[in-house]
Amino acid sequence: MTEQPGLPQFLIIGAIKAATTWVTWQLQRHERIFLPGPEPHYFSREFHRGPEWYARFFAAASAGQLRGEKTADYLADPKAAWRIARVLPRIPLIVQLRDPVERAYSDYCMLLRRGAIDGRPEDYLDPATSTFRRFLENGRYHTHLRRWFDLFERDRFLIFTLDDVRATPAQTIANCCRHLGVDPPEATAVSVAAINDGAAAYLPLTLRRMLAPAKRIVAPLRGKPFFAAARGAIARPIDYPPMSPALRQRLRDYYRPEIEGTATLLARNLDHWLAAEDARV
Repeated sequence: MTEQPGLPQFLIIGAIKAATTWVTWQLQRHERIFLPGPEPHYFSREFHRGPEWYARFFAAASAGQLRGEKTADYLADPKAAWRIARVLPRIPLIVQLRDPVERAYSDYCMLLRRGAIDGRPEDYLDPATSTFRRFLENGRYHTHLRRWFDLFERDRFLIFTLDDVRATPAQTIANCCRHLGVDPPEATAVSVAAINDGAAAYLPLTLRRMLAPAKRIVAPLRGKPFFAAARGAIARPIDYPPMSPALRQRLRDYYRPEIEGTATLLARNLDHWLAAEDARV
């Protein structure tokens, strides 16, 4: 296990919208593991802040706990792999992948409900015309994994898919624990409930923006019956613009070389990612 005083001993590096938050939440419940709540983004966009700033995220870890962090943009960030290899060259890495078409649409829906973007899926997801490349670039797994594999030994990685999470959630968490060298939890202790579920009900965007400054103050109230009742009275599911079959097929064609390359790289059949199914949020 990597030992670097004050810094993490393992990383969950993405991809975005591939259930990284769910896995983080499951591991946070393990008494031997410490993960901070927020994503530090240190090795992607906050590297200039320095190691002392980064170490503050892990200051609350107890003696004997494994320190880790999840930042889902590390996988696709062009500089993160090199920075991590320089600072933490032997660190265990957990990688989660998702059907890239499904992932791109889910990412689009997340930024849409946050009010960060405003437009149709075609405005952001069409490979031929989109200038907002985040949604497309994050699904180029073969390109990204090759960059990481050039810098880290293969046994540093545990790689699985959202399909694995959905099919065998308890086994997935057990595999994560074994990769980190801690005992897995009882299967019954693993929750199958989705975290950050795009199909869930949300407060209206205007109200969410008004309440944003108080987010940390009200955090302890989450899960309380009166809080849930008050939120449920005004929260509603979001009606996301659907992705057309034509756009979905263009995305399948765009990702085909990446999917085939990833399948070869991982020695895993990913043909179901090339099927023209409806994308999920």
